[in-house]
Amino acid sequence: MITGDGAYIKKLNRSLLLEKIIEHGMISRAELSKLTGLNKATISVQINDLLDEELIYETRQEHHNIGRRPIMLSLNRKTGFVLGIDLDYKAITYTLSDLLGFPVYSNTFELTTSDYDVVVKELIKQIKDYDAKSSHTRYGLVGVVIGIHGTVGKDEVINFVPQHQWHNKKLKEDLQKELDINISIDNNANLVAFAEKVFQHHHTQNLLSLTMYSGIGTGLIMDGTIQKGFHGYAGEIGHMIIYPEGKQCKCGNKGCWELYASEAKLFEALSEKKKLPNVKYEDLEQWIDTGDPEAYELLEEFIKYISIGLNNVINLCNPETIVLNSNVLRIYPNVIEKIKGYLTSSVTQYGELVISQLGTKACVMGACAHASKNFLEISEISLELTEEKIPSTKVDTIV
Repeated sequence: MITGDGAYIKKLNRSLLLEKIIEHGMISRAELSKLTGLNKATISVQINDLLDEELIYETRQEHHNIGRRPIMLSLNRKTGFVLGIDLDYKAITYTLSDLLGFPVYSNTFELTTSDYDVVVKELIKQIKDYDAKSSHTRYGLVGVVIGIHGTVGKDEVINFVPQHQWHNKKLKEDLQKELDINISIDNNANLVAFAEKVFQHHHTQNLLSLTMYSGIGTGLIMDGTIQKGFHGYAGEIGHMIIYPEGKQCKCGNKGCWELYASEAKLFEALSEKKKLPNVKYEDLEQWIDTGDPEAYELLEEFIKYISIGLNNVINLCNPETIVLNSNVLRIYPNVIEKIKGYLTSSVTQYGELVISQLGTKACVMGACAHASKNFLEISEISLELTEEKIPSTKVDTIV
């Protein structure tokens, strides 16, 4: 039984009602009472407050039965906007969405520098622009969440970004010197895992998400909670050593998993083998379609390396759902069966193994959903995945 003062209980009730309204899309007061166990008087007070705040709105549902049409409640998704940012090595992706994850604007900016001060200035410029785009709503831009491809502490200080060689950067503090907006910083893989839970795997309480693009990042949800570890640095599985005295990694070790099983390294190997600069997904897809032996040899090696690390992670975490986020795996036929073929240990136990439908947009989608959750002050958020909710980005400029 939950106990506390009146204000605390009211906050819990408000959170519960908002969660159910979001989950069902449209719902009546009577149905809310059945689902939550709250009495009609409590619901009436809370709903009136939410209506006054313009966080929800009422509609009358059409029906053909005798009697009054029921009044339905829905979240006013355009009363404010949230901004998700994926700060990667070669690009920064911005997505402005409403409170239910529908993207309004989305752009990718190429990044040709690792100069921290230059990147901070660019972030400030773009956040101000998105803030202006949101100013016509009651609440405006209610939150910004930034995904970092490196270690981020529980204090939201960036500990280390290998690709940029950033150490101990207080990005949140530096941004808030110029911006009067709620800003959160998190590891990109945590946001990817959050997106998978919010948009796809609603009922999974133990989820392992692997992003496999410029490196390998891991988001781990156990018992419904993102696991961040003692300092907040958990999930850097890409720097698990699978080959002692192997290739040199920018982290300082040798033989890290992401040097063998990330898309970036696969494309480097393809470029070297084919003697072609800047191999693209379209090239690889064509080689797969034509049965190119050199491409297939490297792809089979790539799958083997993925499986080696995955075997270790599964044995460590025993996940219910494993989501692999890789565009290469999406275009490679029968890849799930190939990977499962390497997971032959009798102690390697998991529920399901799937390829992500969110792709490279997962980080910004998770960031937007996280910002909405923070603004609405709810403990859980569950959103339906539609094609409309996957941002379509374009490259606008070069930093």
